[in-house]
Amino acid sequence: MSRPVVTLAKGKERTLGRRHPWIFSGALTRVEAELLDGEVVDVHTSRGEFVAIGHYNRASIAVRVLSWQQRAIDHSFWRERLGEARALRTTLALPGTETNAYRLICGEGDQLPGLIVDVYGSVAVFQAHAPGMLRSAQAIAEAIVETVPEVTAVIDRSKDTESAGWLVGSGEGEGVILEHGHSFRVNWQRGQKTGFFLDQRENRALLARYAPGRKVLNAFCFTGGFSVYAAKAGAAHVLSVDSSADALALAQANLTLNDIPEERASCHKADCMKYFRALPDEPDLIILDPPAFAKSKRARHAAVQAYKRLNEAALRQLPDGGILFTFSCTQVVSRQLFEDTIAAAAFSVGRHVRVLERMAQPADHPVSVSHPEGSYLKGLVLIVTK
Repeated sequence: MSRPVVTLAKGKERTLGRRHPWIFSGALTRVEAELLDGEVVDVHTSRGEFVAIGHYNRASIAVRVLSWQQRAIDHSFWRERLGEARALRTTLALPGTETNAYRLICGEGDQLPGLIVDVYGSVAVFQAHAPGMLRSAQAIAEAIVETVPEVTAVIDRSKDTESAGWLVGSGEGEGVILEHGHSFRVNWQRGQKTGFFLDQRENRALLARYAPGRKVLNAFCFTGGFSVYAAKAGAAHVLSVDSSADALALAQANLTLNDIPEERASCHKADCMKYFRALPDEPDLIILDPPAFAKSKRARHAAVQAYKRLNEAALRQLPDGGILFTFSCTQVVSRQLFEDTIAAAAFSVGRHVRVLERMAQPADHPVSVSHPEGSYLKGLVLIVTK
Protein backbone atom coordinates (compact mmCIF):
# COMPACT_ATOMS: atom_id res chain seq x y z
CA MET A 1 0.00 0.00 0.00
CA SER A 2 1.31 3.42 -0.90
CA ARG A 3 0.70 6.49 1.25
CA PRO A 4 2.35 9.88 1.59
CA VAL A 5 5.24 9.90 4.08
CA VAL A 6 6.24 12.37 6.77
CA THR A 7 9.68 11.96 8.31
CA LEU A 8 10.77 12.44 11.90
CA ALA A 9 13.83 14.47 12.77
CA LYS A 10 16.80 12.44 13.94
CA GLY A 11 16.30 11.10 17.47
CA LYS A 12 12.62 12.05 17.66
CA GLU A 13 11.48 8.43 17.32
CA ARG A 14 12.71 7.83 20.88
CA THR A 15 10.08 10.18 22.23
CA LEU A 16 7.37 8.04 20.61
CA GLY A 17 8.31 5.00 22.68
CA ARG A 18 5.47 5.64 25.13
CA ARG A 19 3.04 5.75 22.19
CA HIS A 20 1.69 9.20 22.73
CA PRO A 21 -0.84 9.58 19.87
CA TRP A 22 0.23 13.14 18.96
CA ILE A 23 3.25 14.01 16.84
CA PHE A 24 4.03 17.71 16.94
CA SER A 25 5.17 19.69 13.93
CA GLY A 26 8.57 20.39 15.51
CA ALA A 27 9.31 16.66 15.49
CA LEU A 28 9.05 16.45 11.70
CA THR A 29 11.93 17.18 9.39
CA ARG A 30 10.29 16.43 6.04
CA VAL A 31 6.72 16.53 4.77
CA GLU A 32 5.74 15.66 1.22
CA ALA A 33 4.54 18.61 -0.79
CA GLU A 34 0.82 19.18 -1.42
CA LEU A 35 -0.37 17.17 1.58
CA LEU A 36 -3.96 17.98 2.46
CA ASP A 37 -5.19 18.50 6.02
CA GLY A 38 -6.68 15.23 7.21
CA GLU A 39 -4.81 13.05 4.74
CA VAL A 40 -3.66 9.62 5.95
CA VAL A 41 0.15 9.41 6.09
CA ASP A 42 2.90 7.02 7.12
CA VAL A 43 5.38 8.28 9.70
CA HIS A 44 9.00 7.22 9.15
CA THR A 45 12.17 7.67 11.17
CA SER A 46 15.11 9.60 9.75
CA ARG A 47 16.45 6.21 8.63
CA GLY A 48 13.31 5.47 6.65
CA GLU A 49 11.80 2.96 9.09
CA PHE A 50 8.02 2.79 9.58
CA VAL A 51 6.73 4.12 12.91
CA ALA A 52 2.99 4.77 12.65
CA ILE A 53 0.00 5.73 10.51
CA GLY A 54 -1.95 8.89 11.24
CA HIS A 55 -3.97 11.85 10.06
CA TYR A 56 -1.81 14.77 8.94
CA ASN A 57 -2.65 18.38 9.75
CA ARG A 58 -0.80 21.62 9.14
CA ALA A 59 -0.96 22.64 12.78
CA SER A 60 0.93 22.29 16.04
CA ILE A 61 -0.32 18.69 16.31
CA ALA A 62 0.92 17.58 12.91
CA VAL A 63 -0.06 13.90 13.10
CA ARG A 64 -2.70 12.11 15.16
CA VAL A 65 -1.77 8.44 15.25
CA LEU A 66 -4.38 5.91 14.13
CA SER A 67 -2.24 2.77 14.26
CA TRP A 68 1.26 1.69 15.23
CA GLN A 69 1.05 -1.19 12.75
CA GLN A 70 1.27 -1.03 8.98
CA ARG A 71 -2.28 -1.56 7.70
CA ALA A 72 -5.01 -0.14 5.51
CA ILE A 73 -7.21 2.61 6.95
CA ASP A 74 -10.39 1.37 5.33
CA HIS A 75 -13.88 0.18 6.20
CA SER A 76 -12.58 -2.84 8.11
CA PHE A 77 -10.35 -0.55 10.20
CA TRP A 78 -13.27 1.65 11.28
CA ARG A 79 -15.40 -1.43 12.02
CA GLU A 80 -12.61 -2.94 14.10
CA ARG A 81 -12.03 0.17 16.21
CA LEU A 82 -15.76 0.73 16.70
CA GLY A 83 -16.26 -2.93 17.55
CA GLU A 84 -13.58 -2.70 20.26
CA ALA A 85 -15.21 0.41 21.68
CA ARG A 86 -18.64 -1.19 21.62
CA ALA A 87 -17.32 -4.31 23.38
CA LEU A 88 -15.95 -2.16 26.23
CA ARG A 89 -19.31 -0.40 26.66
CA THR A 90 -21.08 -3.76 26.68
CA THR A 91 -18.76 -4.80 29.52
CA LEU A 92 -19.86 -1.64 31.33
CA ALA A 93 -23.53 -2.63 30.84
CA LEU A 94 -24.07 0.26 28.43
CA PRO A 95 -26.66 0.69 27.19
CA GLY A 96 -28.90 -0.84 29.85
CA THR A 97 -32.53 -0.85 30.89
CA GLU A 98 -32.10 2.33 32.98
CA THR A 99 -29.41 4.11 30.93
CA ASN A 100 -29.54 4.45 27.15
CA ALA A 101 -27.10 7.34 26.64
CA TYR A 102 -23.33 6.89 26.73
CA ARG A 103 -20.05 7.79 25.04
CA LEU A 104 -19.13 5.27 22.36
CA ILE A 105 -15.88 6.88 21.17
CA CYS A 106 -13.71 9.00 23.47
CA GLY A 107 -10.96 10.15 21.13
CA GLU A 108 -7.49 9.06 22.16
CA GLY A 109 -8.95 6.82 24.87
CA ASP A 110 -10.43 4.63 22.12
CA GLN A 111 -7.47 4.97 19.73
CA LEU A 112 -9.39 7.35 17.47
CA PRO A 113 -7.82 10.74 18.22
CA GLY A 114 -9.91 13.70 17.25
CA LEU A 115 -13.25 11.86 17.32
CA ILE A 116 -16.15 11.89 19.78
CA VAL A 117 -19.27 9.75 19.31
CA ASP A 118 -22.10 9.91 21.84
CA VAL A 119 -25.13 7.63 21.66
CA TYR A 120 -28.60 8.83 22.68
CA GLY A 121 -30.98 5.91 22.31
CA SER A 122 -31.10 5.16 18.59
CA VAL A 123 -29.18 8.29 17.53
CA ALA A 124 -25.39 8.58 17.46
CA VAL A 125 -23.86 12.07 17.48
CA PHE A 126 -20.62 12.30 15.48
CA GLN A 127 -18.24 15.12 16.40
CA ALA A 128 -14.86 15.49 14.67
CA HIS A 129 -12.24 17.64 16.38
CA ALA A 130 -9.64 17.10 13.67
CA PRO A 131 -9.84 17.32 9.85
CA GLY A 132 -8.91 13.67 9.32
CA MET A 133 -11.97 12.41 11.16
CA LEU A 134 -14.15 14.93 9.35
CA ARG A 135 -12.88 13.66 5.98
CA SER A 136 -13.87 10.12 7.04
CA ALA A 137 -17.23 11.08 8.54
CA GLN A 138 -19.40 9.12 6.12
CA ALA A 139 -17.34 5.93 6.37
CA ILE A 140 -17.27 6.12 10.17
CA ALA A 141 -21.01 6.76 10.37
CA GLU A 142 -21.75 3.71 8.24
CA ALA A 143 -19.47 1.60 10.42
CA ILE A 144 -21.26 2.87 13.56
CA VAL A 145 -24.63 1.66 12.31
CA GLU A 146 -23.11 -1.70 11.37
CA THR A 147 -21.45 -2.28 14.77
CA VAL A 148 -23.93 -0.71 17.22
CA PRO A 149 -27.29 -2.53 16.95
CA GLU A 150 -29.44 0.11 18.66
CA VAL A 151 -28.19 2.97 16.47
CA THR A 152 -30.23 3.64 13.33
CA ALA A 153 -29.19 7.23 12.60
CA VAL A 154 -25.99 9.29 12.86
CA ILE A 155 -25.95 13.10 12.96
CA ASP A 156 -22.83 15.22 12.37
CA ARG A 157 -22.20 17.91 15.01
CA SER A 158 -18.62 18.68 13.95
CA LYS A 159 -19.36 22.22 12.85
CA ASP A 160 -21.89 24.81 13.96
CA THR A 161 -25.41 23.77 14.84
CA GLU A 162 -26.87 25.36 11.72
CA SER A 163 -24.94 22.95 9.50
CA ALA A 164 -25.63 19.81 11.55
CA GLY A 165 -26.77 17.13 9.17
CA TRP A 166 -27.60 13.44 9.06
CA LEU A 167 -24.82 11.16 7.86
CA VAL A 168 -26.95 8.01 8.09
CA GLY A 169 -30.73 7.88 8.46
CA SER A 170 -32.71 10.81 9.80
CA GLY A 171 -34.95 11.77 12.67
CA GLU A 172 -35.90 14.44 15.15
CA GLY A 173 -33.25 16.83 16.44
CA GLU A 174 -34.12 16.09 20.06
CA GLY A 175 -35.60 13.45 22.30
CA VAL A 176 -35.76 12.03 25.81
CA ILE A 177 -33.03 9.79 27.21
CA LEU A 178 -32.76 7.65 30.33
CA GLU A 179 -29.90 7.90 32.83
CA HIS A 180 -30.06 5.69 35.93
CA GLY A 181 -33.82 5.67 35.49
CA HIS A 182 -34.13 9.48 35.31
CA SER A 183 -35.44 11.15 32.16
CA PHE A 184 -33.73 14.05 30.40
CA ARG A 185 -34.61 16.03 27.31
CA VAL A 186 -31.64 16.30 24.96
CA ASN A 187 -31.26 18.38 21.83
CA TRP A 188 -28.49 16.61 19.94
CA GLN A 189 -28.82 18.96 17.00
CA ARG A 190 -28.41 22.31 18.80
CA GLY A 191 -27.44 21.62 22.41
CA GLN A 192 -23.98 22.28 23.86
CA LYS A 193 -21.27 19.74 23.00
CA THR A 194 -23.29 16.78 21.70
CA GLY A 195 -26.41 17.74 23.66
CA PHE A 196 -25.78 16.48 27.20
CA PHE A 197 -22.84 16.19 29.60
CA LEU A 198 -22.57 12.42 29.79
CA ASP A 199 -19.27 12.61 31.67
CA GLN A 200 -21.04 13.54 34.92
CA ARG A 201 -23.35 10.51 34.95
CA GLU A 202 -21.71 8.60 37.83
CA ASN A 203 -21.03 11.79 39.78
CA ARG A 204 -24.73 12.64 39.58
CA ALA A 205 -25.48 9.18 40.94
CA LEU A 206 -22.99 9.76 43.75
CA LEU A 207 -24.77 12.98 44.67
CA ALA A 208 -27.93 10.98 45.37
CA ARG A 209 -26.17 9.44 48.39
CA TYR A 210 -25.50 12.83 49.97
CA ALA A 211 -28.63 14.78 49.01
CA PRO A 212 -31.46 13.30 51.16
CA GLY A 213 -32.89 15.88 53.55
CA ARG A 214 -30.50 18.64 52.47
CA LYS A 215 -31.09 22.08 50.98
CA VAL A 216 -29.19 21.90 47.70
CA LEU A 217 -27.81 24.73 45.57
CA ASN A 218 -26.83 23.64 42.07
CA ALA A 219 -24.70 26.44 40.61
CA PHE A 220 -24.04 26.50 36.85
CA CYS A 221 -26.93 24.03 36.63
CA PHE A 222 -27.16 23.93 32.79
CA THR A 223 -29.63 21.08 32.04
CA GLY A 224 -30.40 20.49 35.72
CA GLY A 225 -28.90 17.00 35.79
CA PHE A 226 -27.59 17.25 39.35
CA SER A 227 -30.84 18.95 40.40
CA VAL A 228 -32.97 16.04 39.19
CA TYR A 229 -30.81 13.47 40.99
CA ALA A 230 -30.83 15.49 44.23
CA ALA A 231 -34.60 16.02 44.18
CA LYS A 232 -35.38 12.39 43.33
CA ALA A 233 -33.07 11.25 46.13
CA GLY A 234 -35.09 13.21 48.70
CA ALA A 235 -33.43 16.61 49.03
CA ALA A 236 -35.52 19.02 51.13
CA HIS A 237 -35.26 21.62 48.36
CA VAL A 238 -33.14 22.13 45.25
CA LEU A 239 -32.31 25.56 43.86
CA SER A 240 -30.86 25.60 40.32
CA VAL A 241 -28.93 28.72 39.30
CA ASP A 242 -27.55 29.65 35.89
CA SER A 243 -26.94 32.85 33.93
CA SER A 244 -28.57 31.38 30.81
CA ALA A 245 -32.35 31.61 30.44
CA ASP A 246 -32.27 28.79 27.89
CA ALA A 247 -30.38 26.53 30.31
CA LEU A 248 -32.86 27.26 33.09
CA ALA A 249 -35.80 26.52 30.81
CA LEU A 250 -34.25 23.14 30.01
CA ALA A 251 -33.50 22.49 33.68
CA GLN A 252 -37.12 23.26 34.58
CA ALA A 253 -38.35 21.02 31.76
CA ASN A 254 -36.23 18.16 33.12
CA LEU A 255 -37.51 18.69 36.66
CA THR A 256 -41.07 18.59 35.34
CA LEU A 257 -40.30 15.54 33.19
CA ASN A 258 -39.27 13.69 36.35
CA ASP A 259 -42.44 14.69 38.26
CA ILE A 260 -40.64 16.94 40.74
CA PRO A 261 -43.09 19.48 42.18
CA GLU A 262 -42.21 23.18 42.10
CA GLU A 263 -42.30 23.50 45.88
CA ARG A 264 -39.31 21.10 46.09
CA ALA A 265 -37.26 22.55 43.25
CA SER A 266 -36.90 26.04 41.83
CA CYS A 267 -34.79 27.80 39.20
CA HIS A 268 -33.21 31.23 39.32
CA LYS A 269 -31.40 33.26 36.67
CA ALA A 270 -28.27 34.93 38.02
CA ASP A 271 -24.51 35.22 37.74
CA CYS A 272 -23.45 32.41 40.07
CA MET A 273 -20.51 34.25 41.62
CA LYS A 274 -22.60 37.32 42.41
CA TYR A 275 -25.46 35.16 43.70
CA PHE A 276 -23.29 33.73 46.48
CA ARG A 277 -23.04 37.21 47.99
CA ALA A 278 -26.76 37.39 48.79
CA LEU A 279 -28.21 33.92 49.14
CA PRO A 280 -31.86 34.01 50.22
CA ASP A 281 -31.46 30.74 52.11
CA GLU A 282 -28.49 28.88 53.56
CA PRO A 283 -27.81 25.67 51.57
CA ASP A 284 -26.09 22.76 53.23
CA LEU A 285 -25.03 21.12 49.97
CA ILE A 286 -23.55 23.12 47.09
CA ILE A 287 -22.63 21.86 43.62
CA LEU A 288 -20.07 23.83 41.60
CA ASP A 289 -19.79 22.56 38.03
CA PRO A 290 -18.65 25.59 36.02
CA PRO A 291 -17.64 25.57 32.35
CA ALA A 292 -13.94 25.36 31.52
CA PHE A 293 -12.13 28.50 32.65
CA ALA A 294 -9.16 28.17 30.26
CA LYS A 295 -8.45 26.66 26.86
CA SER A 296 -4.67 27.11 26.89
CA LYS A 297 -1.75 27.04 29.32
CA ARG A 298 -1.41 30.81 28.94
CA ALA A 299 -4.79 31.24 30.60
CA ARG A 300 -4.16 28.68 33.35
CA HIS A 301 -3.23 31.16 36.10
CA ALA A 302 -6.42 33.16 35.53
CA ALA A 303 -8.43 29.91 35.63
CA VAL A 304 -6.86 28.89 38.94
CA GLN A 305 -7.70 32.26 40.45
CA ALA A 306 -11.31 31.94 39.25
CA TYR A 307 -11.61 28.47 40.83
CA LYS A 308 -10.18 29.84 44.07
CA ARG A 309 -12.63 32.77 44.25
CA LEU A 310 -15.60 30.56 43.36
CA ASN A 311 -14.80 27.92 45.96
CA GLU A 312 -14.08 30.56 48.61
CA ALA A 313 -17.57 31.94 48.04
CA ALA A 314 -19.14 28.49 48.40
CA LEU A 315 -17.11 27.51 51.46
CA ARG A 316 -18.12 30.73 53.25
CA GLN A 317 -21.80 29.91 52.78
CA LEU A 318 -21.81 26.31 53.99
CA PRO A 319 -22.70 25.56 57.62
CA ASP A 320 -20.75 23.12 59.76
CA GLY A 321 -21.29 19.67 58.27
CA GLY A 322 -22.11 21.17 54.87
CA ILE A 323 -21.14 19.30 51.70
CA LEU A 324 -19.46 20.74 48.62
CA PHE A 325 -19.34 18.95 45.25
CA THR A 326 -16.76 20.92 43.28
CA PHE A 327 -15.47 20.25 39.77
CA SER A 328 -13.05 21.41 37.11
CA CYS A 329 -13.27 20.36 33.47
CA THR A 330 -10.35 22.62 32.50
CA GLN A 331 -7.84 20.27 30.86
CA VAL A 332 -4.81 22.50 31.50
CA VAL A 333 -5.54 22.49 35.25
CA SER A 334 -4.23 19.19 36.60
CA ARG A 335 -5.90 17.29 39.41
CA GLN A 336 -3.08 18.20 41.80
CA LEU A 337 -3.30 21.88 40.88
CA PHE A 338 -7.06 21.82 41.29
CA GLU A 339 -6.83 20.20 44.73
CA ASP A 340 -4.12 22.66 45.77
CA THR A 341 -6.41 25.50 44.68
CA ILE A 342 -9.30 24.14 46.77
CA ALA A 343 -6.94 23.84 49.75
CA ALA A 344 -5.90 27.48 49.25
CA ALA A 345 -9.56 28.51 49.16
CA ALA A 346 -10.22 26.66 52.43
CA PHE A 347 -7.23 28.31 54.13
CA SER A 348 -8.32 31.71 52.84
CA VAL A 349 -11.78 31.50 54.43
CA GLY A 350 -10.61 29.76 57.61
CA ARG A 351 -12.64 26.55 57.21
CA HIS A 352 -11.59 22.98 58.04
CA VAL A 353 -12.26 20.92 54.92
CA ARG A 354 -11.98 17.16 54.53
CA VAL A 355 -12.03 15.15 51.30
CA LEU A 356 -14.72 12.46 51.26
CA GLU A 357 -14.55 11.44 47.60
CA ARG A 358 -12.48 12.08 44.50
CA MET A 359 -14.43 12.13 41.25
CA ALA A 360 -13.52 11.79 37.58
CA GLN A 361 -15.07 11.00 34.23
CA PRO A 362 -16.80 7.59 33.96
CA ALA A 363 -15.43 4.43 32.36
CA ASP A 364 -17.08 5.10 28.99
CA HIS A 365 -14.71 8.11 28.82
CA PRO A 366 -11.50 6.02 29.08
CA VAL A 367 -8.05 7.59 29.37
CA SER A 368 -5.01 6.08 27.65
CA VAL A 369 -1.93 5.86 29.88
CA SER A 370 -0.04 7.16 26.84
CA HIS A 371 -2.29 10.23 26.74
CA PRO A 372 -2.85 11.51 30.30
CA GLU A 373 -4.23 14.73 28.80
CA GLY A 374 -7.43 12.77 28.24
CA SER A 375 -8.15 12.92 31.99
CA TYR A 376 -9.84 16.31 31.99
CA LEU A 377 -12.65 16.02 34.56
CA LYS A 378 -11.74 16.17 38.21
CA GLY A 379 -13.91 16.69 41.25
CA LEU A 380 -14.03 16.52 45.03
CA VAL A 381 -16.73 15.83 47.59
CA LEU A 382 -15.85 17.88 50.65
CA ILE A 383 -17.29 18.21 54.15
CA VAL A 384 -16.84 21.60 55.79
CA THR A 385 -16.47 22.55 59.47
CA LYS A 386 -14.91 25.42 61.43
